[in-house]
Amino acid sequence: MQTSNIVKTLEMKREQARLGGGRARIQTQHEKGKLTARERLEVLLDPDSFEEYDMFVEHRCNHFGMEKNTTAGDGCVTGHGTIHGRPVFVYSQDFTVLGGSLSETNAKKICKIMDMAMRTGTPVIGLNDSGGARIQEGVDSLSGYGEIFQRNVLASGVVPQISMIMGPCAGGAVYSPALTDFTFMVNGSSYMFVTGPDVVKTVTHEIVSQEELGGAGTHTQKTGVADLAFNHDIEALLQARRLFDFLPLSNRSGVPHRPTNDPADRVDMSLATLVPDNPNKGYDMRELVERVVDEHDFFEIQPEFAKNILIGFARMEGYTVGIVANQPMNLAGCLDIDASRKAARFIRFCDAFSIPIVSFVDVPGFLPGTQQEHNGIIKHGAKLLYAYAEATVPKITVITRKAYGGAYIVMNSKHLRGDVNYAWPSAEIAVMGPKGAVEIIFRGSLKSQEEAEEKVNEYRNTFASPFVAASRGYVDDVIRPQNTRWRICRALGMLRNKQQDVPWKKHDNLPL
Repeated sequence: MQTSNIVKTLEMKREQARLGGGRARIQTQHEKGKLTARERLEVLLDPDSFEEYDMFVEHRCNHFGMEKNTTAGDGCVTGHGTIHGRPVFVYSQDFTVLGGSLSETNAKKICKIMDMAMRTGTPVIGLNDSGGARIQEGVDSLSGYGEIFQRNVLASGVVPQISMIMGPCAGGAVYSPALTDFTFMVNGSSYMFVTGPDVVKTVTHEIVSQEELGGAGTHTQKTGVADLAFNHDIEALLQARRLFDFLPLSNRSGVPHRPTNDPADRVDMSLATLVPDNPNKGYDMRELVERVVDEHDFFEIQPEFAKNILIGFARMEGYTVGIVANQPMNLAGCLDIDASRKAARFIRFCDAFSIPIVSFVDVPGFLPGTQQEHNGIIKHGAKLLYAYAEATVPKITVITRKAYGGAYIVMNSKHLRGDVNYAWPSAEIAVMGPKGAVEIIFRGSLKSQEEAEEKVNEYRNTFASPFVAASRGYVDDVIRPQNTRWRICRALGMLRNKQQDVPWKKHDNLPL
């Protein structure tokens, strides 16, 4: 009889926990176009795969009447499940319970699953929807953030970490997503900022909306804080499932493999005409990437930020690869501060998790101008150089057209331990473009336009031809564009067991 009563009590408590802050607050969440914490996990995870931990945990705060305001789970749902059959740890903040505010207790729940993730080599996905620290708990709540941040840092490079911003994320709360590997936001319902509009108005007298200050558009287009933004919760969660498929489970697990019917030796004749004859005319590098990778499936990261460079994940012969490519359609493919930061962080993620890097190069140089120089293009550009030089994963480079000056070196050249470096016949590898070089070399000494054009052609044939770099061994082969896919696949197969020894160090000191 007593056992029967306990079972009834158990079921009653489970039902209360599943309701979170109650039906009225759930209805309010739905009216805002947002799913609840548990509904989000149902979309994110495989059906019936979620195993919840600490469902009955309650806070221990007795200040300001909080002893009368307890909810099972304390505003955060934690546990593990699977995505397409692969394990993942998750936490989901419940805005219906005290605004999803972080307490000492629910911070311990988050830390528990992060510790388990590191011990088991399993990725972590956090669904953020919180008003911030629980004010009634004071410094105890702040200590919870500190404990989470410490685990974000410890887990970095050990297991992939994904942050989903599905509502407010303000104050100290923003630093956990900033420490993770990928951050998704939802248009119109999510925002991130260190200080909100009211504080900004008080301190600086600026009048700004939440959306303008820290909305999804701001962080995916201007700041680069977020990687992707989606129109609603369900789209964001489904795309997180798609991203998860590309990622290794840990730094020891190796890249995932998915069977494909796309033949490695597929030839694409359209690539032979992709690069225009006019060297000053742009073309879409994304088209090249999609035509080369398995099943034309390219998951682009940060597509709205620093559009002059493309980064993202794809597969070659079923194995995940990281793609880095200059985009001639924007700023002629020049490297600038934002592009350097964007690509450098992505390369370091790939290197941490043994994901091979394939680079497509069409870069006329670093973006000139006082704005770039005064904002530190030297140090920011060095981040990209450092990331490529540091990476020990298989690195393959294809130069499609321009590779000039320092930008040629930075974009995974042979000199930065590029393993296999190819060039298309249209490639020009030189200190600078032929026209600019001739103007410097023969400054004031050329008598006519015809003579100038003759010298330009001479310079191009002497230095800019891919065969010059190939004759020095800086390019391994000059390949036909239509054969790019199978040449990359063959190189990746050869490099699959690559090992690279590096000098011992406690850690590096990259130019932050």
